[in-house]
This record gives sequence, structure tokens and C-alpha cells, in this order.
Amino acid sequence: MSLNKAMIIGNLGADPEVRFTQSGTAVGNLRIATNEKWTDKSGQRQERTEWHRVVVFGKTAENCQKYLKKGRQIFVEGRIQTNEWQDKDGNKRYTTEIVASNVTFLSGGSGGGDYSDSGSSSGGGGYTQERPQVESNYDQSFNDDEIPF
Repeated sequence: MSLNKAMIIGNLGADPEVRFTQSGTAVGNLRIATNEKWTDKSGQRQERTEWHRVVVFGKTAENCQKYLKKGRQIFVEGRIQTNEWQDKDGNKRYTTEIVASNVTFLSGGSGGGDYSDSGSSSGGGGYTQERPQVESNYDQSFNDDEIPF
């Protein structure tokens, strides 16, 4: 058994970038920052920011572009994927990203946005990611009834 699941809550480092494939499917790229704070052995406060690349598809990508701005806090669920590519000099390069299955808009951030889900005053709303057609080695025929406990 294996599991590939990522869940992050962070702030957008830039406005969402959305392009469209030739078939008209929206593909969005999000850059999300998460922060870790701690006190080191000498009592000094430390902070580290980790940047995450997130890819969203379809209506979710369009809604991200429409309602999200730099600074907005969001919750992302998805899977981690690494892509291999060659740079202009022919060197192998790798990019690791989260392919989102769910994006929830949270309140806060300097780009708070105007979105409100069903009149809610929280300023947040959730979108379930449409599953893009991708090739995978994952056996999707797995059935929960096969678990022996």
C-alpha cells in the first residue's frame, strides 16, 4: 500500500497564473508560502519560509484566478508530483509540485478577495478539483473491501 497526499495552509506569493490548453482546459499555477517558527537553543526566535508550487486544473483554476490575489491564505490538498525536463543546455532538471485535488479559500492575507460562499461572512469557499486525465502507474481498481481488517 502507498499514499501520496499533501496538505498545506499558506499564503499566495503572487496572483494565480492561468493558461489554457489547446482543448480549452484551464491550468493554473500557484506559488504558496508556508512558515515555520521556533526558538533555537540560544533563545533566539527563528523563522523559515518554504515555497510550494501548486497546479490546479479546470474550473478550480478559473475560480482561483477570479477570486484569489497575492497574500490570500488558502488550504490545498493534493498529491506530490516530480517532473523531469531538460534546460537549454541539455541538463536534466526536476520540478516538484503539488497537483491539487481540493482548494479552499481562507480568510486573511493582504489580497483578501471578494469571494463569499453562499453569503458566508468568513470569506472562504471550497472547490473540489476536477481530476485531469493523466497517465499513472497507480492501480485505480483497488477496492476498500479488499482490506483484511
